[in-house]
Amino acid sequence: MSTLYDPLRRRQVADTPEERVRQWFIGELTTGLGVPQHLMMSEAGLNYAAKRYRADILIYDRSGAPLAVVECKRPDVPLTEAVARQALRYDMVLSVRWIILTNGASTMVFVRSGGSFVPTSTIPDYNTMLCQP
Repeated sequence: MSTLYDPLRRRQVADTPEERVRQWFIGELTTGLGVPQHLMMSEAGLNYAAKRYRADILIYDRSGAPLAVVECKRPDVPLTEAVARQALRYDMVLSVRWIILTNGASTMVFVRSGGSFVPTSTIPDYNTMLCQP
């Protein structure tokens, strides 16, 4: 079985279509958007409604509080309402400011505005994520 190196978990992981998307997006976050690697976690475990879940990527603010959750899917999986609901479930535990959905071919970004999430047209860099009210 072939593997990929996950810099956040600091180990080799199985090379799957979803994992390739996750590793690509970790690269985009670090090199393109300035998110420090030490403020991200991949495959972060959390509990909701007596079930165990794993968020694909969590981004933390400088104080260590969850800032954004990223849900990665295989390239052939469309970013549907069900995918958004999955990320919203994670938010019930995390209370993030940003939700990002990606399948590598398309990416959707939502920012918390009041009590709900609204779509935005671009992925902000890390400093903008921190400053956005």
